[in-house]
Parts: sequence; C-alpha cells; structure tokens
Amino acid sequence: MMRFSEYMTEWLYGEDGYYATYKNIGKSGDFYTAVSTSKFFGGTVAKHIISLVDEGFLAKDGVVCEIGAHHGYFLADVCEFLYTLRPELLSSLNFAIVERFDDLQEQQRKYFRESFGDVVTLTHYKSLSEMSEQSVFFIANEIFDAFPCELYYKGKTATVENHNVEFNFDDSWVDEKAKKYHKDRGEIAVGYEQFAREMAGAAKQFEFMSFDYGEMQARPDFSLRIYTKHKVLPFFLPEDEEDYIPREQLFKKSDITYDVTFAHVKDAYEEAGVEFVELKAQMVALVDMGLLELLEMLREKADEKIYQQELEKAKILIMPNFLGERFKMIRFRKNS
Repeated sequence: MMRFSEYMTEWLYGEDGYYATYKNIGKSGDFYTAVSTSKFFGGTVAKHIISLVDEGFLAKDGVVCEIGAHHGYFLADVCEFLYTLRPELLSSLNFAIVERFDDLQEQQRKYFRESFGDVVTLTHYKSLSEMSEQSVFFIANEIFDAFPCELYYKGKTATVENHNVEFNFDDSWVDEKAKKYHKDRGEIAVGYEQFAREMAGAAKQFEFMSFDYGEMQARPDFSLRIYTKHKVLPFFLPEDEEDYIPREQLFKKSDITYDVTFAHVKDAYEEAGVEFVELKAQMVALVDMGLLELLEMLREKADEKIYQQELEKAKILIMPNFLGERFKMIRFRKNS
C-alpha cells in the first residue's frame, strides 16, 4: 500500500516511468502541447525576453532557463526567434535546461547540436538547487500539472494497493490545504512549496513564466485524467464504460495529470518571498507579448502559403475553443 502521490511519482518518474524516457508529443504521441502546435509560442516568449532585457530587468549576459524541456523544442524555438529579432542576444545570453533524466538531457543536447551547432551552448542542471545565478528568466510549459498529488475525499486521503484507490488515510497537511482551497474532494498538489523555495534560491533576480491548464480557484471535483493516444480517460472511469482500460495497463505507459489550482502555486511562491505578477488566459498573454506582431512580420517577409499555414497553427494557441482560454499563463518576479 502506498500514498497516491507515491503511486503517481512511480507512474511518471519511476524506473521506466512515463516521463523517464523520451516520448513523442503531437500527432504521433499521446497529447498536444502549445510547443508542439506552433513555433510562434516560443517566438512570442523570445519577444518577451527581449523586452525584459530592454527594460533592464534581465541582464544581457543573464540566463534563459527552461524547466522540464522534454525534447528541447520550446527553448530551441526561443533561440531561433532571438536570432531573428535580436541576434546579438543569442551570443550574450546563456541557455540552460533543468532536467533530471540523463537520457532526456542527451536528446536535448543532440537536438541543439543539430539545430545550432556550436552557436548555442546549453548547460544542464538536475534540479534548481544546483543553480546559483545573478539574473535569470525561467520558463516552463505544463509543469505544475505534472507534480504528484494526493487525492482527497471528505476528510480522507487516498492510498493505492494493486492500482485500487481507497480513501482511508488521515493527513493533517492535506486536510489543511483542502480547507484553505475550499475542497471537499479533488487533487492536492505535493511539491509546489519546495519547488518555489528552490527557485527563490537559484537566482538573485529572476522572472518565472509558466503555462498550464487550470484556474485560480480549485475545481469542486476530481479532474485527474489519463492521456493515451489522444484519448482522455477520467481516472475514476467506471469499468462498464466503453472506453474503460484497466489502470495496470496504463501505468507508466500514459500521461496522468490534473487541473492546476493556481492559488496554491501563488501561495507557494509568495511564501518563498517571490512576487506574484499576474495570471492571464494564454490567448491574452500571447497577444499582449506580441504574437500578432510576429505573425505580421512573417506576412511581410514570407510566401502567402507559409503565412497561412503558420497562422492556422497560431490560432490553436489563442482560440478560446482550443488552447487559448483553457490554458493560463502565471508570472512571478524576484528582485535582487
């Protein structure tokens, strides 16, 4: 018998866990992300990085660091657009990835070598606790919904045995969080507090931007779900449902996630002494940071067919019925 957070950790990060080895994302994978949808996601973040340098908040020789980069596409897209928009920053800035798994680090190094040769030097860290920098821009995509969570139901915390969940455990920390976020059932994320403290200690001055699925206030029910081959299966799907697949068949072979309670993320960072800046819908955030201006630049310089192809991809990032409204951008700052 184990706690649900231990079970989820084993599912995602244990030996042969879902995130422990490289997985395809996109059409051939289990799900889509904003990164797999359009290069202009990373391009818009690159435009924001330039604005931070111009503002004087990010040093020209500061660090741009992605956390949990998977293949490395996102950071590579950022680098590509920095080269297009402000090429001297590609030489002056330093680029890093926080990635715990060795084989994923190797995939990322390989992709950067193929993409940039020796032009971009990539530094890897196993965790934020290894970093000690002056000026950093941290970026992450869909990271907070990949933290292990506890499952809570009317005062009881879940345990798991042979993939079966029982609500039979008393945990005062989970109870406290459930009361704080007005939940009588649902997911309570584990690890936000430590993550925020580690980031707060990793740099004297930084901005952190993350995109994730969720809301500021907690959902009133369970959102835990499994992604497999572009199917979304509720974790508590009854056995008599047509799409039911036994958990032991999905364990470590599929992604498991839940909606982020951004109030919990905000509280964790503020407790670590980091300032909360804003929470916005992804569509608002990307437009505010200059996505439309980038598309207009493409229209002026590229073939109409290429422009229309990229426009259709970019629409998925900002249309409310796709990723634009369901995903949120949260931003924090620590001043030296």
